[in-house]
Amino acid sequence: MNIAVYSGSFNPLHIGHLAIMKYLTEEAGYDCVYLIVSPKNPLKDGISSATGRERFEAAQEAVRRHKGLKVKTDDIELSMPEPHYTIRTLDALKEREPDNHFTFIMGADNLAGIRKWREYRRLLTEFGCAVYPRQGHDLAAIKGDLLNEDPSYRINIMNAKMVDISSSEIREGQARGEDMSAWLM
Repeated sequence: MNIAVYSGSFNPLHIGHLAIMKYLTEEAGYDCVYLIVSPKNPLKDGISSATGRERFEAAQEAVRRHKGLKVKTDDIELSMPEPHYTIRTLDALKEREPDNHFTFIMGADNLAGIRKWREYRRLLTEFGCAVYPRQGHDLAAIKGDLLNEDPSYRINIMNAKMVDISSSEIREGQARGEDMSAWLM
């Protein structure tokens, strides 16, 4: 099977995440999306790995509310030791399911900073990535720069619709007492 690995803190999952997952299975040809809640991103501060199980359970609930969605919530990172590097997760998935083909899903902002990632060269050559657009990022230029470094990198730019909302904007709105439910998945 051709699996899209969509990993993040998902704090919370929102309609932008939903649009990406639908695009991946309905238009981009992936058989399934593995939604992996990461307990802690080693490149970001501000989220505790202690909330990983809670966010995973919230993700399971959100996916259940959308019948027919070809998404499997996967808790593989919750049992892995810190730090949670994407390449370790992809290696563990490949070991667990050697017959499946895995592609990592990321936003343009992550591709722009991928050189900070652990073993990013291996991620881009062995697994490849599909990248969704984000405001303020020239994906063609970012991809071109990376391919100048190594033409064997597998980088696919998705033609997905942009939804202009982020989890941090939702959390900030909720903290101000605003009803953000229309943005939640």
